[in-house]
Amino acid sequence: MAAAARTWPLSGGGAEEAACACAAAAGPGTMGRRREGLSVAREIDGLEEKLAHCRQSMEEVDLKLRREKLSPEGRKSLERERNLLMTKADNYEKELSALRKENRKNAALAVAMGLLIALIYACWTM
Repeated sequence: MAAAARTWPLSGGGAEEAACACAAAAGPGTMGRRREGLSVAREIDGLEEKLAHCRQSMEEVDLKLRREKLSPEGRKSLERERNLLMTKADNYEKELSALRKENRKNAALAVAMGLLIALIYACWTM
């Protein structure tokens, strides 16, 4: 997966310019939707990468808010971006939780099927 470039300016521009690439990476309303052709494990990996990128961006915004002197407008813009990033991170965490639950179900199903096949084989050969 290619790393998305940061689109928010380092000098503290407007809210429109401060949109993070990770916020757009998931697209609108991807929560609860399965991407065709991807295994649950791959979806989990991709989502973990997006979450890590969002957390890194959030840390950079927090650092900028603490260290730099900003105009009230610039500070407000960065605070909005931080709130957006926190919301996206929360959504990613919820979706990751659901995917991990689905992955556990799939693993349990695979084990049950393996045991059933072993039982059928044992009964067949006796």
